[in-house]
Amino acid sequence: MSDAVISALITGGLALAGVIITVWASNSRLQHKIELSQAVTDTKLEELTREVRLHNNFAQRVPVMEEQLKVANHRISDLESKVEK
Repeated sequence: MSDAVISALITGGLALAGVIITVWASNSRLQHKIELSQAVTDTKLEELTREVRLHNNFAQRVPVMEEQLKVANHRISDLESKVEK
């Protein structure tokens, strides 16, 4: 083989190695960014789930408080009517 062919093969091999290393490094960085983004999303989702559960608990207690308020208002009305008599 001539020196030109050997030189071309070496250059081509080194170029291929450079491309492989570049793609591998880029893929590694991208994978890290995706994992970080997924972790942030998971944390936000857990926080929103917690807030929704708190809200649902509050929404279940409001009708109970309204009923207790009605009873208290009725008792106040009864006491006021007794005081007036």
